[in-house]
Amino acid sequence: MKKGLVIPLCFAVLSTPAFDKTVQGVSLTKILHSSSVQAAAKTETKYVNVDSNSSLTLRAKPSKSAAKLDSLKKGTAVLVYNVSDGWAEVKAGTKTGYVRAEYLTSTKPGSTATTTSTAKTTTKYVNVDKGSHLILRSKASETSSILDSLPRGEKVTVYSISGDWAKVKAGNKTGYVHASFLANSNPDSNAGTSTPVQTTTKYVNVDKGSHLVLRSKASRSGKILASLQRGEKVTVYTASGPWVKVKARGITGYVLASYLSNADPDASTADDSNNSSEPTPDSTVTKYTTADLNLRKGPSKSASVIEVLDKGTAVKVYSEEDGWAKVEIGGKIGYVSTNYLTSAAQQSNGKVTSIVKKYDLSLDELANIQMKVSPQTDTNERYIRSDAIKLTSHTTGVVQNGSWNIRDGAGTKNHEVGETLKEGTKVTILSTVKGDDGYTWYQISYNKAWKNATKNEVKYYLNPNNFVSDPVRSLQFLKLTSTANLNATEVNQKILAGKGILAGKASAFLTAAKQNGINEIYLIAHALLETGNGTSQLANGVKYNGKTVYNMYGTGANDGNAVQNGARYAYQHGWTTPEAAIIGGAKFISSNYLGAGQDTLYKMRWNPDGAATYGYASHQYATDIGWAYKQVDEIYNLYNLLDNYNITLEVPSYQ
Repeated sequence: MKKGLVIPLCFAVLSTPAFDKTVQGVSLTKILHSSSVQAAAKTETKYVNVDSNSSLTLRAKPSKSAAKLDSLKKGTAVLVYNVSDGWAEVKAGTKTGYVRAEYLTSTKPGSTATTTSTAKTTTKYVNVDKGSHLILRSKASETSSILDSLPRGEKVTVYSISGDWAKVKAGNKTGYVHASFLANSNPDSNAGTSTPVQTTTKYVNVDKGSHLVLRSKASRSGKILASLQRGEKVTVYTASGPWVKVKARGITGYVLASYLSNADPDASTADDSNNSSEPTPDSTVTKYTTADLNLRKGPSKSASVIEVLDKGTAVKVYSEEDGWAKVEIGGKIGYVSTNYLTSAAQQSNGKVTSIVKKYDLSLDELANIQMKVSPQTDTNERYIRSDAIKLTSHTTGVVQNGSWNIRDGAGTKNHEVGETLKEGTKVTILSTVKGDDGYTWYQISYNKAWKNATKNEVKYYLNPNNFVSDPVRSLQFLKLTSTANLNATEVNQKILAGKGILAGKASAFLTAAKQNGINEIYLIAHALLETGNGTSQLANGVKYNGKTVYNMYGTGANDGNAVQNGARYAYQHGWTTPEAAIIGGAKFISSNYLGAGQDTLYKMRWNPDGAATYGYASHQYATDIGWAYKQVDEIYNLYNLLDNYNITLEVPSYQ
């Protein structure tokens, strides 16, 4: 059973230095924050405090996606009007805009001043949940080094407060903490009251179909209390580093702040009758780099570099903590700085054309056809009613009282997944939620790698409206028989540089693509994957019957002895130079699926033409309902390396 084909991508290692912090801002297509800033009654002069080789971006609005007005060097004096939601409205020279408040200081960096304020110090107390700690950092930044972890009730001396940060002394250490976690009195004493904390309303902003985990404490070791859906409204109490304390569905816990926004991410999306409410099964969130960025083996600047990710690279984010994100790119897992990740893909540099292909069947009819061939999913969105489980701990239990249905949502209105759990089966509980039927339900870890998909899950992936507006996910509609109109010099410099035997071979790829009617990016991607970035034995030449032959796509390399079989195939077809192997092998790439008219990843997976013609599912590449969705990150990353290209999308439309 083919669950998925890995469609290629690798990255050109740039000759310019890579950074763990950005030097310049970028213009993004998605506005993540839209909170307004009210004018302050008083102004204050502050100074830019960033690393010597960096600069602070002045933006038109208080958002990382807003237009860049200027880059301010370390020590630049700015006039601060006010600070709100971590952003400072400032005037720098003749320009007025917004900067991140944590990179401003009351004294000029390097000056001899010994204090940042003439005000007297005050005494306050750490006010976090019992069992939690407040991080003391070396600078007013979530990415700065950790000096200490302060327990609840610890007394600190406060020197100054600027924006979200307070400069304090705890014991013999001086550093910065989030001011919202300081109280005027010891939270565990009977005398006095703690500083009241104002609440704000925010919304869960994750990829469509993903979920945000609500935990019992501000740590990934905290117990999972619930899984919050995209667009769900939460009440925010306090923030500490990357975590915020929130209340959702009547449950109070902690979530990662980077996945909350001030506005409902779907508020401006037009209602679509075909749009399924069923989420995608991916537990990761896709984000994009805003600078050339080092992918490291560990969450530290001292960790070795795996490779350099180009600005705009799409990565799958598994977790974010203490300024570092654990990500996956091209099958490699490592860590990058969270400062240079954004939820919005950068705007395309090339020309994008969309065409619509109409089908004489409805989305529901197509889903019914697909359900007859047992579509599979690896989703962990599985629920069972709580009275089916006898708890053995907070996170484990055993099925009791016979067999119970498993559903794809919390409540009897949700679809059964087609299987039951028998009495005595052990389960791991991921979260507890209130079902739409009034009962309490458990989200469980359903320990089968692949499961039968429900109709709702199938409909989500079938529905083009869920993906067509996303610059990355829409590439599953990329017409693989359309030209990308690439420039050979640019391809050699930005894609094939450092790629072994493939380096400098752009002209051969462009010729092969033109002769065989294949999209150049797709063809290059295939070769990069099969040759291990141009380093495989077959790619670099194998002696067969006295001749050196080359095989760039792994054609015929099967049945146990891949090298000899692949060499024999190359010998039979006269591939005696790398260029001949690139051009000749492309003919076989264009056959089968592309030759059958299934010239998009979407059509390879679902074959809607076959379903509309014959009324049944046929000639489908994979059984994984998310297969096409999962391939496009890598294709996007190759396109993203280039400045000039064409993209043609063929988007299906159902009745």
